[in-house]
Amino acid sequence: MRVALVVTTYNWPEALALILASVRAQSRLPDEVIVADDGSAPDTAALIAREQVGFPCPLRHVWQEDAGFRVARVRNLAIAATDCDYVLLIDGDMVLHPRFVEDHVRAARPGGFVQGMRVLTTPAGRERMLREGVTRLRFGDAGLRRRRHTLRIPLLSRLLLRLTRSRSRLSGIKTCNQGWWRRDLLALNGFDERMQGWGREDEELALRAFHRGLVRRSLRFGALAFHLHHPERHHNGASPNDAVLAETRRHRLTRCVQGIDAHRPQQLPADQAS
Repeated sequence: MRVALVVTTYNWPEALALILASVRAQSRLPDEVIVADDGSAPDTAALIAREQVGFPCPLRHVWQEDAGFRVARVRNLAIAATDCDYVLLIDGDMVLHPRFVEDHVRAARPGGFVQGMRVLTTPAGRERMLREGVTRLRFGDAGLRRRRHTLRIPLLSRLLLRLTRSRSRLSGIKTCNQGWWRRDLLALNGFDERMQGWGREDEELALRAFHRGLVRRSLRFGALAFHLHHPERHHNGASPNDAVLAETRRHRLTRCVQGIDAHRPQQLPADQAS
């Protein structure tokens, strides 16, 4: 199974550098890393160019013009750019435990996607990680919230993965830590690019997956990732994309009209492909 790690980013090269350092330390390297850049300034491109020298796997940079929060579109660009079998999605504020990729590969099953968790840091914890280049905090360290999420327990993780199968649960859906079969993402036509501004693009994708018959599996006590604290982009939980989510729910949609197809070469129908 070939695995692509897609990292979204926007004008936070210090965090991206720490994430890439955590990728270098993986027990199972991804087969490629694609930085999905939602319009960062040139210092991000310069960082990636430096990191590409000697990076232990192919490191690619997909960039789009800064025209507001368009993470749905830039993720589609990254997914279209890879031919790997499996796609791990993380945000540009998630620093990976050394066994992150290994745990996700072990959790991958046909017929569904995997939802991972976040270890939340405090402002002080974030500053320590960035200042000292620390890629991992432990249960007893200062600067953490939700300390239980720092525990990697493989046996318990595998048990919970079997027990937490859902075709409807949207709570806790976050593309900061997810694993998808690329063929499923293509069948769903990826993220709905009508969604601009904060929120709901991840929930809407999951809802279409449920309508298609895919299940959500929860990955806990494994694939740990440390969320670098930052101010939230939203205040009251509302999103300009709520209407799109409601439309998908009302019509039980499985594909979006404005999605990943726009970024892929024209494909032959399955019965005509050689």
